[in-house]
Amino acid sequence: MNQPPSSADKPLVSAGLLAALAASLCCITPLLAVVGGLGGVASSFSWLEPFRPYFIALTVGVLGFAWYKKLKPRPADDCGCAVNEKPSLLQSKGFLGVVTVLAAALLAFPYYGARLYPTAAAPVSAVTTTTTGAAPVWQTASYRIGGMTCEACAKHVEHAVQQLPGVQAVTVSYDQGTAQVRFDAAKSPAAQVAQAINGTGYHILPATAPR
Repeated sequence: MNQPPSSADKPLVSAGLLAALAASLCCITPLLAVVGGLGGVASSFSWLEPFRPYFIALTVGVLGFAWYKKLKPRPADDCGCAVNEKPSLLQSKGFLGVVTVLAAALLAFPYYGARLYPTAAAPVSAVTTTTTGAAPVWQTASYRIGGMTCEACAKHVEHAVQQLPGVQAVTVSYDQGTAQVRFDAAKSPAAQVAQAINGTGYHILPATAPR
């Protein structure tokens, strides 16, 4: 007699979901760091970025094979009749569909993750004075930042620097690996700005260092 469908689909579904998570973990971590207040862990999984295409291919391949097994015609028993067996919840098409949608959302996270960051506060006016009544000492500093893997990483750096007092504007480019900050040095010295950037888990590079 033919054997009933086994639970072999479970490892396939789990592997596909884990591969999707691994493909997006380098971009999910910065957002989790902001939500949980753990800035230093933001770049913990940035080393996964070079492997992202392989994780995506693995996800598509594994879940595609799982769908193939799920949709292929059911085997017949000895009399030639199709086996009518009701699958468990974890073996159902509905569950596989939910996992597939979740995996797709994880794979697409780098493209929409930056929108989930908290809205930045309004910039400080250029005519604002310090609490002592002295005029602000405006400075503009440019930095090269290593370790960023997507726009979510850039948003994390922006968010961290914007929390400093006296910061008027922050522009971080993931593509160029740079940050430009305009700040009141009387409230937040340049060293404090650099410390805020490094505190995200990414790091400021020397001007001549490769990214």
